[in-house]
Amino acid sequence: MYDAPAAVAAANDALWAGLRDRLRAAGLDGVPDRLTRGGSYADPWLHPRLLLAQTCGFPYVHHLRGRVRLVATPVYGFPGGTGAERRSVVVVAAGASFAHVADLRGARAAINDPGSNSGANLLAALVAPLAVDGRFFSSVTLAGGHRESLGAVATGRTDVAAIDSVTFGLLSAHAPEEVAGVRVLCETPGGPGLPLITRGAATDGEVAVLRQALADVVADPALAESRETLGLVGIEVLGDEDYGVLARYAAEAAARGYRELS
Repeated sequence: MYDAPAAVAAANDALWAGLRDRLRAAGLDGVPDRLTRGGSYADPWLHPRLLLAQTCGFPYVHHLRGRVRLVATPVYGFPGGTGAERRSVVVVAAGASFAHVADLRGARAAINDPGSNSGANLLAALVAPLAVDGRFFSSVTLAGGHRESLGAVATGRTDVAAIDSVTFGLLSAHAPEEVAGVRVLCETPGGPGLPLITRGAATDGEVAVLRQALADVVADPALAESRETLGLVGIEVLGDEDYGVLARYAAEAAARGYRELS
């Protein structure tokens, strides 16, 4: 889920090599040489041979829970979260006059995907208490990705977007030109970050091997540079009850009459 720009992809490759070797040494079968890239990021989630993937928390609580197994949740050191909890940053154009969330009433919003927790669900949780007759923004545009949302705000095509704080941190560190035209207005409510998952048929033993290999990788001094590039500082093992807050945000917004981001 976090694989850009190029420096980040290279760091992911280095971490995967460390994981791959540990998983093979532990006796797991079907461990690939390289990470799978290309196609929809959602394609692997329900694949019967899935070994390890990262998903968004909102799809997890809505249609993956009970069909895949939670392995661990990465902990990132970027602003916008504590431990495995992450918040999104609400960005506006650098020169925009918005000072408070309430000032965004009637503004044009961009979202990366309507099923995104960071780009849509947490933004809805932020503005739902301020909605009137189920509306807050004048329009909502589907940008297709967080980087595209940033570009839409920076160039004035839209006024506001919620950006995953890990994405924002990675771009700030490795592609600062992509965030130069925006400023952070505030942060959304928080929730558990993007979990690593494996196939639903994985055994307890396989899940334990995956967790141990991840713990070893985040502690390996030889991989410190790659972890620093990714902002990765640890992992936490969370359960369904931890991710339930994301569904509650959507339910609370709907109870206020704010059933979809609008």
